[in-house]
Parts: sequence; structure tokens; C-alpha cells
Amino acid sequence: MSSIFLPPPTQQIHSNIIESAGVEISVLRLDLMHPWVNGNKWYKLKYNLLEAKARNFTTLLTFGGAYSNHIFATAAAGKLFGLQTIGVIRGEETLPLNPTLSFALEQGMQLVYMNRTSYKQRNSPELQAELRERYGEVFIIPEGGCNLNGVLGCTEILQQAENFDIVCVACGTGTTFAGILLSLIPQQKGIAFPVLKNGEFLQQEIETLLQNYLAADLPVSNKSVCAWELICNYHFGGYAKVNDELLKFSQQFQQIYGIPLDYVYTAKMFYGVMDLLQQGFFSKGDRILLIHTGGLQGNLGIQQKTDKFKT
Repeated sequence: MSSIFLPPPTQQIHSNIIESAGVEISVLRLDLMHPWVNGNKWYKLKYNLLEAKARNFTTLLTFGGAYSNHIFATAAAGKLFGLQTIGVIRGEETLPLNPTLSFALEQGMQLVYMNRTSYKQRNSPELQAELRERYGEVFIIPEGGCNLNGVLGCTEILQQAENFDIVCVACGTGTTFAGILLSLIPQQKGIAFPVLKNGEFLQQEIETLLQNYLAADLPVSNKSVCAWELICNYHFGGYAKVNDELLKFSQQFQQIYGIPLDYVYTAKMFYGVMDLLQQGFFSKGDRILLIHTGGLQGNLGIQQKTDKFKT
């Protein structure tokens, strides 16, 4: 199943800001693994797909917003691996479809729209039973791949993590970060940058994921979780919110380093790291790894709905 994916390269970057801080910074380019199923989305889907196949399911059902990277990747993965897909989309249908949902439809995903009140119950047994009654025996993957299968996949993101002191990642549900923490050694540190406003609640979400994973006795390289923290003040107004400052930073970053950033996740984390470097947050000699979690497809949707891009 993994043979169609390229090994993600690690790219070291240099600048006056980095040199002045006395640190080394490298970027793990998960965005280059596959054109459609890339970044952390693949890792969160991998063991869900394997379980669905092992249990002889033919259809995946999952949840997401209209610009969801998870919906995009699940639709593509379903087509690649011979599974039908159903995407339950938060909110009403808006025509013409945005680039994310158009792609999902092209991959064969059935799109089902759910009002926001009902959507809040997406993880409840009652709503999931209703969906199974309506659509038959479907394998349900939570929004964003946020389950223990997702965490298990994310423990595989880092192959040579011992070369770094600090690993940084953008954070939505906490699933990716939990998997990364389970793959680090106690001497290392993980830092997550929530992309949601008031992301402090993720502290408990991540702790619960870690506890449940360890209690399930799933594979782990070290049961002693390393030090970690959330830095919650680089959300730029909330999920999928952008402003001129973030857009300018993303464009300049790509010009300087040749690395495109997605506005929803990685741009906010990269901005945060560069800002913290100038504040002296990191110690001299720190070897820092920034994880590029892919999701570049979302930029098309942001561009479409943002007046800043209109001429």
C-alpha cells in the first residue's frame, strides 16, 4: 500500500534570522509524497484503510468541511485503493462547487450535506447508526482521521528523529502531534501550533489520545512521552482565517526557500517559528525540525473565497 508514495525528503533552510538565533532548521517535506494523498493525511488514513480492507468493507464514510484536506485525501485514497467513498460535508451545498469538493466528486466520492446542528453530533453513536441505516455497511472514519488508527499512522512520520532536539508541527485535532510525540525519545521536545482560535482545549484532547493509545497497547517506540507544549497565539483569527501579513509571509517564504506553504496549517506554524526565533525562544545549538503537513490543495479554496486575491 505504501509503495506508491515517495519517501519525504528533509530540506535544511538558512537565513539571517536562523543564523542569528544560532539554531539549525530543517523541513520534512511530507507535501512531496504523492500529488493527492500526501502529508499527515496519508498517515492518518493508512491504518483506517488497512482495517477497512481487512474487515471486507467496500465503502468509507467520513466527515469534513467544504475545504477539508481530509475529504480531498480520502476521496483520492478511496479511488487508489478500490474503495467507494462518502463524504458528509458540514453545511449546505454551494454551487458551483469549490476546487476541493469538485476534486472529491471527480474521484467518485458521494457528497452528502448536513446542517451544522446535526453535524456537531457526527461522533455520536445515534447519528452514526442513522448513517449506517441510510448507507449500509460503511466503515466510518472520524473527521480528520482522529482515532487510534490515525495516531498509529502518525507514529511513522519520523524516520530519523534522533537527529533533532525539537520537532514542530501545526495542529488541528491533535492526532498528528500525538503520533509524533509517541515516536520521539524523552530527551526531545515536541511543539504544536494550533490553527484554531482558543486552541488551549487541545491540551486535554492530546493527553486523552496519548492515554488511550498507550492503554490500547498499540506499537510505540517509547512509552515515556517526551516534553511537549502548545503555542496558541499564531492562529491568525481562527481556522482557515488568513490576513495580509500571513499571505505576504507565505509568498516570501516560497520565493526564498522554494517551499510552498498552505495557509490553513503550515504557514501559521512556520510564521510562528520564525517569529519565536527573533524573540530568542529557542536555545543556541537547537536542531529544529519543521513538519510540512501538505494540504496545499486548500490554498485554491482560500484564494477563491478571499477578496484579497481578486483583481
